[in-house]
Amino acid sequence: MSKDEKKAGRNEVRDTIVVIIEALLIAIVFRTFIYQPFSIPTASMQNTLMIGDYFVANKFVWGFGPYSFPIPVPFNGRIMGREPNRGDIAVFHNITNEDYIKRVIGLPGDRIQMKEGRLYINGTMVERKEIGKATDTDSNMQTVPVTLFEETLPNGVTHVIQEISDDQPLDNTAEYVVPAGHFFMMGDNRDRSADSRVLSQVGYVPATALIGKAEARFFSIKDNIPPWQIWQWPANVRWDRMFQAVH
Repeated sequence: MSKDEKKAGRNEVRDTIVVIIEALLIAIVFRTFIYQPFSIPTASMQNTLMIGDYFVANKFVWGFGPYSFPIPVPFNGRIMGREPNRGDIAVFHNITNEDYIKRVIGLPGDRIQMKEGRLYINGTMVERKEIGKATDTDSNMQTVPVTLFEETLPNGVTHVIQEISDDQPLDNTAEYVVPAGHFFMMGDNRDRSADSRVLSQVGYVPATALIGKAEARFFSIKDNIPPWQIWQWPANVRWDRMFQAVH
């Protein structure tokens, strides 16, 4: 092999390494500052987000906090931060040291209460309209009948919730007053969601814990089957749920 051929070979290896490093840096920057993928392991947001749904969260829409980065960064507040809107679907770092996903129901200063299965915000019952019946299966494969409702929040945001009944453990609560700099989160699967109504498990979510806003599903598969098991796709992929916005 000539010297020129050896030099060309070394240059090719070097260029390949540079391309790989550049690709990794781009992926890290994209995941850290723009969009991050997540999956749904539990039933708390069904049927908006089903067990086995994969989605991307917009990480720059609310700015960046300590948990926006792959490794939590110890600082207070948020960089370029703004408040989420009522009705946004938020990914946040929970007090259990896990990432949770719920809907923003209460803003700082709001009074939130459940009475006989109905949601009250600042003393006013939130409008809901029954739209159908369905069944709901949780991560333990327990299936129950549910009623679907279209709920309209005070700012006009409309979304679908589901209820087993209006007489479940979290259907009658004390009034919660959302502290400054915090948000009140609830799951759309109201009777199967541990959310801000459970102060010891979730409680009021500080702005510093926000990670991103859920925006779009890109994959969905039944029973939390790992997506790399391609041979499982034909019978289990939910093709009708792929590449759709979530709201």
